[in-house]
Order: sequence, then structure tokens, then C-alpha cells
Amino acid sequence: MNDAHGYFVFFHPQALEALGNPIKPYLLGEGENQHILCREVDTGGALIEMTLAGQTPDGKTVQIELMVPGSMVRMIVSAHGDEQFGFQPRYPAAPAQALPPVGPAGAPAQSAPQSVPADTGDAPTQTPPKP
Repeated sequence: MNDAHGYFVFFHPQALEALGNPIKPYLLGEGENQHILCREVDTGGALIEMTLAGQTPDGKTVQIELMVPGSMVRMIVSAHGDEQFGFQPRYPAAPAQALPPVGPAGAPAQSAPQSVPADTGDAPTQTPPKP
């Protein structure tokens, strides 16, 4: 599977039975694990469109489009090994900077130096001159 790029499309057993012999050349796996390896999958409509790579009897590579009703598909699995998948950032997150502990569980708080002198009533107050 390391060289596989695309999607594994798994079918319900009843769907494989209903599709019969025409689907068999495209299937990989055995029993209930039978699936199709696709380059692309379009799930936008009533039919699921699968794009596969194939070969003609004389060895030419062809693109095959296979469409089945969406109700026949049990599961679609991404087989992309070199890309990220899911709801996450596509860039590596920067490591978080550790902050010093604060509060009751952290180090005791230091009192801040007082920059404004306290009013003790001893200092003379200036009043503006009268005109």
C-alpha cells in the first residue's frame, strides 16, 4: 500500500451481489473486504463517480470512470501516504513558550515598588495664584 495514491472504496455485500460480474474486474481484496482503488472520487451527486487507471488488452493506459449509486458504498478511505488528512493546520505548529507559574500554586507574588508617594497630610499643597 506504500505506492498507493488515491482512495479505497468499500461496498456493502448486497451491492456487490447486485452489481454482479461487471464489477468483478475492478475489485481488489477478498470476501467482505473487497474494494476498488481509485485515483479520484466525486461524491457530489446521486451517483459516486470513481476514476480508475486501467489497461487495454494491447497495454495502453486508459482512464476509466465508474459510477455507482451512493447507497451502495459502505466507506471511502484515503490512501494518500504523502499528504496530511483531516481538519488540522497544513503547517507545523510552533512550540508554545513556557510561561512562569503565577497565582496561589506558583511562586509568591512580589510587591510592586510604589512610585507615587502616599499623601500623609504633612506635605504643603500649592494653590494656583489668583489674578
